[in-house]
Amino acid sequence: MAQKPPVAAHTEGESNTSAKRRDWRERHEHPDADALLKRDASAFLHQSLSSPCVSTIVKAEGIWIEDIAGRRYMDFHGNSVHHIGYGHPRLVAAIKAQLDDLSFAPRRFTNEPAVQLAEKLGQLAPENLNKVLFTTGGSDAIEVAMKIARAATGRFKTISFWDAFHGAGFGASSIGGEATFRSHIAGPLLPGNEHVAPFGCYHCAYNHTDAKTCGLACAKMVRYVLEREGDVGAVIAEPMRAVPYVPPKGFWQAVRQACDDHGALLIFDEIPTGLGKTGRFFAFEHDNVMPDIVVLGKALGGGILPIAAVIARAELDVCGDFAIGHYTHEKNPVTARAALTTLEIIESEGLVDRAATLGDYALARLSTLVQTSPIVGDVRGRGLMFGVEIVSNKDARTPANDLAEEIYYRCLENGLSFKISHGNVLTLSPPLTIARDDLDRALTIVENAIKAVSPA
Repeated sequence: MAQKPPVAAHTEGESNTSAKRRDWRERHEHPDADALLKRDASAFLHQSLSSPCVSTIVKAEGIWIEDIAGRRYMDFHGNSVHHIGYGHPRLVAAIKAQLDDLSFAPRRFTNEPAVQLAEKLGQLAPENLNKVLFTTGGSDAIEVAMKIARAATGRFKTISFWDAFHGAGFGASSIGGEATFRSHIAGPLLPGNEHVAPFGCYHCAYNHTDAKTCGLACAKMVRYVLEREGDVGAVIAEPMRAVPYVPPKGFWQAVRQACDDHGALLIFDEIPTGLGKTGRFFAFEHDNVMPDIVVLGKALGGGILPIAAVIARAELDVCGDFAIGHYTHEKNPVTARAALTTLEIIESEGLVDRAATLGDYALARLSTLVQTSPIVGDVRGRGLMFGVEIVSNKDARTPANDLAEEIYYRCLENGLSFKISHGNVLTLSPPLTIARDDLDRALTIVENAIKAVSPA
């Protein structure tokens, strides 16, 4: 009988991060919150990034989340679902009306909202990206894209980037490059998944190499692997890394050409970056490149319902003789209505242009920290997805994880929530609906926290 792997203790050998989280919770103790957090820890399987929870939530509205104690936080994370803010009145009304009209559609029966949504996405996507399939989450949508690539090319191998996240499913974890989702799995992941260094890699960031030169070298590595393997079906990547990292000019054109030269598809994962977050409806539009397949998710359900979409070139509609999705809720009229209404809100409220304008403003303001702060190594991003890299040595760009964590909890104390990427990058992703005054207030909170922990 095989031995069970050892279970890590939750009280001994805590990381500094979890110790700080426990300290923050103790300083903000509330009887009802404490009880709910204990029930959460008891009822749910524990996993990295989710356990223990930092706090509770009882209300989400607009850009705000609120905990049991009544403390409110501007949410600059939102798991990338809150492009139109939480509980948008128009979306809530549309979902309620759809529930009264048609709440479910069994497989093999179509319905108006689902068809409208597929048609709308085909219209929004450029050129001949116009064949669509829905899933209930981004991880499943990535795996649908992988199946299409295998069917269309007759090849099972893929190239993706180390440090990338494409979902938690077995196939998505296999092409993903984050250790958190790979290293715990006993035995092999799916075969044929080659990985290369991403643009913005360690060499580029910490060895004073020109970003464009290094980035294009990473693109050449994609070509190198395509040439050496000879039978790769697809390159799968985020057009802009959500950590965040912006590709150097010419990077995706070089990868696109390499794919064309070697018969591989180019699949873009826009689950966190699409739907206007970067100031363009699709993030790949910044780089003047066309993928063969693009995957959307997260914000597509308006921050209320889960839905994701695969949009492929019409020529890739080659799977009619077998099932590549066949999900129970594949054409759910309620989730389809939520997504359709979300797209209508993004268009009617001009949120894509708004993200571009406010994002330029935020990046310009934060970029001054690179010159004025001794612990800010870089500020980068596009639209309303931007990051501030915290370092202990500006010349060497040495990551300062402890300082980043301290800044995070200072910001949380002052009503701003976000996430930290790579241990030292303050990753800020507000809703596209945020008011300029609220954005200014949030940026001031970040600037003050950075100043407070900086050495004299």
